[in-house]
Amino acid sequence: MPRALKDAFSPLSGVSGPFSPPNGLKASFGAQSPHRLFPASLRCGKAGGVDITSLRTRAEELLRALAGQQAILRDDQWTAIEALVAQRRRALVVQRTGWGKSAVYFVATGLLRERGDGPTVIVSPLLALMRNQIEAAARAGIAAVTMNSANQHEWEEVEGAIADGKVDVLLVSPERLNNPEFRDTVLPKLAATAGLLVVDEAHCISDWGHDFRPDYRRLRTLIAELPDGVPVLATTATANDRVVSDVADQLLPGGTIEAESGAVVLRGPLDRESLRLAVVSLPTPEERLAWLAERLDDLPGSGIIYTLTVAAAHDIASFLRDRGFEVAAYTGKTDPAERLRAEQDLLENKVKALIATSALGMGFDKPDLGFVVHVGAPSSPIAYYQQVGRAGRGVRRAEVILLPGTEDAAIWEYFTSMSFPGEERVNQVLNALVGLSKPLSTAALEPMVELSRSRLELVLKVLDVDGAVRRVRGGWESTGQGWHYDAERYARVAQARRAEQAAMVEYTTTSGCRMEFLLRQLDDPHAAPCGRCDNCTGTRYSTEVSSEAIAQTGQRLRQPGVEVSTRRQWPTGLASLGLSLAGKIPASERAEPGRALGRLTDVGWGARLREVLGTTAPDGPIGGSMFAACVQVLAAWDWERRPVAVVGVPSARRPTLVRDLVHRIASTGRMAELGFLDMHGATVPRSNSALRVANLHERMSVSAELAARLATLDGPVLLVDDLTDTGWTFTMAARLLRDAGAPAVLPFALAAAN
Repeated sequence: MPRALKDAFSPLSGVSGPFSPPNGLKASFGAQSPHRLFPASLRCGKAGGVDITSLRTRAEELLRALAGQQAILRDDQWTAIEALVAQRRRALVVQRTGWGKSAVYFVATGLLRERGDGPTVIVSPLLALMRNQIEAAARAGIAAVTMNSANQHEWEEVEGAIADGKVDVLLVSPERLNNPEFRDTVLPKLAATAGLLVVDEAHCISDWGHDFRPDYRRLRTLIAELPDGVPVLATTATANDRVVSDVADQLLPGGTIEAESGAVVLRGPLDRESLRLAVVSLPTPEERLAWLAERLDDLPGSGIIYTLTVAAAHDIASFLRDRGFEVAAYTGKTDPAERLRAEQDLLENKVKALIATSALGMGFDKPDLGFVVHVGAPSSPIAYYQQVGRAGRGVRRAEVILLPGTEDAAIWEYFTSMSFPGEERVNQVLNALVGLSKPLSTAALEPMVELSRSRLELVLKVLDVDGAVRRVRGGWESTGQGWHYDAERYARVAQARRAEQAAMVEYTTTSGCRMEFLLRQLDDPHAAPCGRCDNCTGTRYSTEVSSEAIAQTGQRLRQPGVEVSTRRQWPTGLASLGLSLAGKIPASERAEPGRALGRLTDVGWGARLREVLGTTAPDGPIGGSMFAACVQVLAAWDWERRPVAVVGVPSARRPTLVRDLVHRIASTGRMAELGFLDMHGATVPRSNSALRVANLHERMSVSAELAARLATLDGPVLLVDDLTDTGWTFTMAARLLRDAGAPAVLPFALAAAN
C-alpha cells in the first residue's frame, strides 16, 4: 500500500517511515467466493437492513488492516462509504491528492464483497495509475486484475476468474469501453454483475476540465445499464464548480445531496500544507536554465521538472546531464519500457529529476517527492495544481517553483488550435460515413476529410459518444441518428480556456497568496492565505545568476543542428484520391536523413526561429548570425558524400528569405545553384498526410531545364526549405529529384516545426 494512503489516515501524517500492510488484511479481502456471508451483526438496522454502528466498526477494522493501527476514518470518508454500501447511492468525492480517496473504494469493496456483491470495476485513465492500484491492492490482499490492450490474450482467463468470484477489483481504461469485442462481449456481463463502479480522475469526463477525454463519456451509457442498487463512486482532486456540475450531470444523475436517494457530493479543502509555492521570473531561456542548474542541487530529494513541449523536455534533460546531473526525459513519445524504467529510477531516487511533459501526471505516486519545477507555465491553474500535487505527499515540505517564459502564450495558442474543429469539418466526417455498405477504418476515412489523424480520432470519439457514429469491427459506421453541432457550448469552452490562460498569467504576477489564488480557481470554499508561499512569507528565491553561467548556458542552447527524418511509408487511402502510391517508399525514391538549424519548440533556437518564420514575420534576407549557424550545421553534417548542388523549395510566404538562403549556401559551399522546383497553383493548406501528398503530387514538378542539370550530377543534391512540418514536402520533392536523376537528396531546413 503506498505511503500516501497510510499517511491519509495517520495522526502522524507526513512523517516518513516504512510501512507493510498486516497479513490479516488478506483474510479480510481475500479472493474467495462472491457468496461470503455478510456478518450477522450487520444484517439488521435502519439502512437497508444494515446496522450502521456495526458497519462503521467493520469499516474501521478494514481500514486499520489496510493502513495501520493508527488509521481512523475521516468523516467524509465514512459518509462516502456509508452512502455506497448501506444506502446504495452514488457519490462524487472531490478531495486533495493524498487525502485517501482510494481507501474509500478499497474499504467499500471489502464491505460489499463480504455481503456477497460482485467485484468492483474501476475505470482509470492511465496504465501507470492502474499499475499503482494493482500493486496497492495486492499488498492489501485484494485480488485486482486489469483488462487492457496489452493483455488481451488473458481476457478469457480474467473473465473466468471474475465468474468464479476470484476477483475483487477489475481495472479498465475508458478507451477499452468502446473496443467492439469488449463492449459487446465483456461489458454487458460486467454491468450485470458489478458490485461497485468507480470512476477515478473523474474530471476527465468534462470538457471544462483540464484533461478532457471523450471516452469517459461512455460511462454515462454504462451507468444507465447498471442494475438498480449498484453504487457508483466518482473521485478527483482537481475540479472547480463547472467541472463538478458537469461530472455530476454526466455520471451521477438522480438528485442532490439533500435527496435521500440522490447523489452525495463531498468537497473538502484542497490545500496541501506541505507545498511551498514560488514564482521566479527571469527574462530569457538562458537565464532560466542557468538559474535552474545553479540551484537544482539545493532542492530537497528528487523531483519533477515539467516542460510544455517534448522538444523542451529533451533539450533541458540534455543540458542538465551536461552539467553533471542524473536526469532523464519523460514524454508521451518515450518508449513505454523506457518510461517504466524512468518512473522506477525516480521512485528509487536514482535520478535527481525527470524532465517531463504532462505525460507524467495522474497515476504517478511518490510520497517523498521533494520538488516540482515548471520551466514554462501550463495554460490552466487547474492543470498546474494537478501537476504540483505530485509533490509533498509524504514529507513535511516540498518546493514548488514556476519559471514562466515569454514564449508560453505562443505554445498555449498552438495547443488551442488543436481543439475540437469547426462544424464544416465535423460534417465532412458525418457525410463520409453516410450510405456506406461497409465500415470505414480511420485510415480509409482520413483522405476524405480535412482533419489530421489525431483530430479525426477526437471527432469520431465525440460523435460515437453522442450516438451519431458507431465503432464496429473493421472501423466506423453511421448510426443514422441526427447530430447537432453545439457551437454555443464550444464557444463557451473556448472562452473558459482563454480565461484560464489569463488567470495563469495573473498567478505569476499576483502579490497575494499563491495557494489561495489556485484554490479560488478551483472554487474551494476553504481557500485562505496559506502563510507558506513566497508572497505570504516575503521569502523569495534570488533571481541572481552568474554572468558566466548565463554565457555558458546560452552557448549550449545555441548549438545548432537537429536531425530531420523523412517519410518511409506512403499514407493509406491514396488510391481513393487517384494516386497509385502505397506501402513502403522505394529506397531509390527516398531522401536521406536531413538536418535543420533548430525546432520552433526548442528552448534555445525556438524563439529566434519563430521571430523569422512566424505568420506575421516580414520576408527578407537571412540574418548574418543565423546564416553562420546554418553553415555550422552543414559543416558538422556527417554525410557519406558531400552535396555538389543546391535546389530550393519555393516559398509563397517567404520567397526572399528562401532565395537568399539557397544562394548563400551554394556560394559559401561552392556548390552548383540549380534553382527551384516548380510549384503550380496557390498554396492550399492540407491537414492530413493523404491530402498533403495528393496536393503536392498535383502541384509540384521538375522543369525540363532542372531535370537536364540533375542528370549530369555525380553527387548528392542539398534540398533547401525554410520550414519542415510533416516531412511530406521533402519526401515528395526528393522523389521527383531522384526520378530526374539526382544520385541522392539531403534535405535541409531553417526550422523543424517540432
